Amino acid sequence: MSPDSGAIERFLEMLLAERGAAGNTIDAYRRDLRDFAASLAKRQQTLGTASSDDIRAYLEQLEAAGMAPRTAARRLSAVRQFYRFLYSEGDRSDDPSTAIDSPRQGRPLPKILSEKDVDLLLTAARNKDGAEGLRLTCLLEILYASGLRVSELVALPIAAVARDPRVLIVRGKGGKERMVPLTDAAREAITAYKEVRSSFLPEGATSPFLFPSRGSDGYLSRRRMGQLLKELAIASGLRPAAVSPHVLRHAFATHLLDHGADLRSVQQMLGHADISTTQIYTHVLAERLKALVSEHHPLAKPGRKT
Repeated sequence: MSPDSGAIERFLEMLLAERGAAGNTIDAYRRDLRDFAASLAKRQQTLGTASSDDIRAYLEQLEAAGMAPRTAARRLSAVRQFYRFLYSEGDRSDDPSTAIDSPRQGRPLPKILSEKDVDLLLTAARNKDGAEGLRLTCLLEILYASGLRVSELVALPIAAVARDPRVLIVRGKGGKERMVPLTDAAREAITAYKEVRSSFLPEGATSPFLFPSRGSDGYLSRRRMGQLLKELAIASGLRPAAVSPHVLRHAFATHLLDHGADLRSVQQMLGHADISTTQIYTHVLAERLKALVSEHHPLAKPGRKT
């Protein structure tokens, strides 16, 4: 066994013994570190002699090969942990990974639904019979009208809608309260659902929540809400993987901006502490506009003569 292989195996044994790392994790670290060692060998270096410049050269090699920044960052994480181990064990007097910056990963654009997709979901919910249909329509109308986080939606108190409100007072992250306007359609859905709300409670029981449940929390769980939306997606002819409470939150924000809402107002309604978090939706709109031009503008057509 080569010195590099021996050092890697000792590191993996530590992960297994001291951190209880899973088998898949061990295999991933082994692959990543062996790949790094092979790259060093081409530079006439070993894991024991590698410098910060050697690690940078490896990352540049990964980038040139077209590796995704997220994957390269995972490789660098393995290298960093490995060198921390060597330093702590006294096998090296320095840690060459401390001077290395992680690859810039960028921020993935959120998945969204079109307005047509949302209409399909709402239609499918309204077509569902009985109390279940009224509750589902109410959940969907509130979610799309307000952009609430799913945790905020399912835990809404019944007091929040006691007097047919035009706005919801929502307590979000950090206990901060914010006001979110309700559409007429959402208010109508709330009124209709309240007529059957007691059917979701044991006979004679009461609940402080708008969407009560017999579960341990006393209200509809986030997991059940996600399941209901997946079922609704299937009924609407949409991909279940494309529909979730958070995707509807994204749709709320994107569609508002699409129709001229200002970014600061959307930030307040979403409950974002920093407007930079909300600005991601402007990038979504930019990408959609670019796709629209690419698909429909005559000058963007291949072979078009000008």
